[in-house]
Amino acid sequence: MELGLIGLGKMGGNMRERIRRAGHTVLGYDRNPDLADVHSLRELVDKLDGPRVIWVMVPAGDPTQQTIDQLAQVLSPGDVVVDGGNSRWTDDVLHAKALAEKGIGFVDAGVSGGVWGLENGYALMVGGDAEHVAQVQPVFDALKPEGEYGFVHAGKVGAGHFAKMVHNGIEYALMQAYAEGWELLEAAEVTTDVPAIFRSWKEGTVIRSWLLDLAVRAMDEDKHLEHLRGYAEDSGEGRWTVEAAIDHAVPLPAITASLFARFSSRQDDSPQMKMIAALRNQFGGHAVTAVSDHKGADAPGADVDPPAVS
Repeated sequence: MELGLIGLGKMGGNMRERIRRAGHTVLGYDRNPDLADVHSLRELVDKLDGPRVIWVMVPAGDPTQQTIDQLAQVLSPGDVVVDGGNSRWTDDVLHAKALAEKGIGFVDAGVSGGVWGLENGYALMVGGDAEHVAQVQPVFDALKPEGEYGFVHAGKVGAGHFAKMVHNGIEYALMQAYAEGWELLEAAEVTTDVPAIFRSWKEGTVIRSWLLDLAVRAMDEDKHLEHLRGYAEDSGEGRWTVEAAIDHAVPLPAITASLFARFSSRQDDSPQMKMIAALRNQFGGHAVTAVSDHKGADAPGADVDPPAVS
């Protein structure tokens, strides 16, 4: 089949190549003319035979909204738009409604696989009407991994991105668990080869996973991760997962804690810990450390006797 693909970054560019390897025709559009096969949305639409399938692979939020608004003006009834970015599932409902008014179908596709997807395939979670999903199915089959798994029609419009959102929330918690275990092993004197311990878990244990394999790979490149700063962004989907949990009254303590741990990674000098240190000094005379990390006369409170504790 023919496919129009908008957005040819790390994910989109590799997806174009994988779909082409499966024998399909892909015309790609990107704002970077060096990556693009065509140089406008109008040209993209004009070069595809109807009914068309256009896959949008751009950042969530305004870029996706603007792209879908433009497509609504140039596509025809019977065409289908696929949003394969990390859009919030509630946005999908609005996009589907707006496109349906013009007779254009809409499918939301949560995509997982990262930079490895070109060779290994992409896990796909899709939402939308069965007839629209069927129209895109040859592309889904080209992108998914070989074998029985890796694709699911998760439900109605929004279900694909909702499933991907939960997937990413679980990913947050799994990564946090590996990270906490790694830090404890690094801190203990009794364990002398942390990478070897992680590597030993790759077979025969209940915690083996692709994330574990990637952790081993990272330590093979940098044994103690000394060249990395302890800072981690969040994509937004972790937040949306926690918000959805609140809306549905579903407790998510592990995922929520992993999200908050990422927030703490952005604080070089935690304001909360300042208050905790101050309170411990006030009620128990516990030592405090100045910003300068000196314990001399310049440290606040260095020459002050600790308060009595009743």
